[in-house]
Amino acid sequence: MAKRPLAEYRAKRDFSKSPEPAGESKPSRKKARRRFFCVQKHLASHLHYDFRLEHDGVLLSWAVPKGPSLNPAEKRLAMHVEDHPLDYGEFEGVIPEGYGAGIVMLWDKGTWEPEDPDVDAALERGDLKMRLDGYKLKGSWVLVRTRRDEGRSWLLIKHRDEWSSPELDILEFAPLSVKSEGDFADILAQDRPDIWISNRPARGGEAGALFRKVVERALALRQAREEGDGGKGRAKRR
Repeated sequence: MAKRPLAEYRAKRDFSKSPEPAGESKPSRKKARRRFFCVQKHLASHLHYDFRLEHDGVLLSWAVPKGPSLNPAEKRLAMHVEDHPLDYGEFEGVIPEGYGAGIVMLWDKGTWEPEDPDVDAALERGDLKMRLDGYKLKGSWVLVRTRRDEGRSWLLIKHRDEWSSPELDILEFAPLSVKSEGDFADILAQDRPDIWISNRPARGGEAGALFRKVVERALALRQAREEGDGGKGRAKRR
């Protein structure tokens, strides 16, 4: 029996605690020429980027540890993970505990179109060529499956075109959210920065150091905001 769409996604999450959308599988928009894509920057136990493509009513998803690169010579590892619901494509916020605990930023979004109209066949071959039209990522790209990790391991590669660049690091050049125009601290400050004072998802390494800076700045932003509105913010949350 075929696996129910989003079954793995839902099994990993407690939606009474997570603000992530539970999602519903939607009919495939076969007549649509261009489909939604997004990249979410996720600070959890490790910092990584989630690359998602709309197909057949869900978002096909790959975790890219180092993030996408505009340099065609750089082949970025992309681990295939569970499908996500379409409404996850607009999600930005704080996952306070459980699977994926951390901060999610909507780093890029737009539309995509496959170079081969038979996406399922391209996925089966392990060679999905596409054109992206996002705020930050554009032009021709390819996902190529490797022989590692039982087929979960892919490579995300930029093709040489007018949108490629061996010099520009798009992650450093455009680090902020396309939804809120903020960074991780701005997103956390809108929620509860105090939840990770003593129990951050990442305790050590680069991710742990980044978390400490993000929490400190989020607390400062929250305090400045509360002082600016005369303490009304504190009163509303009690």
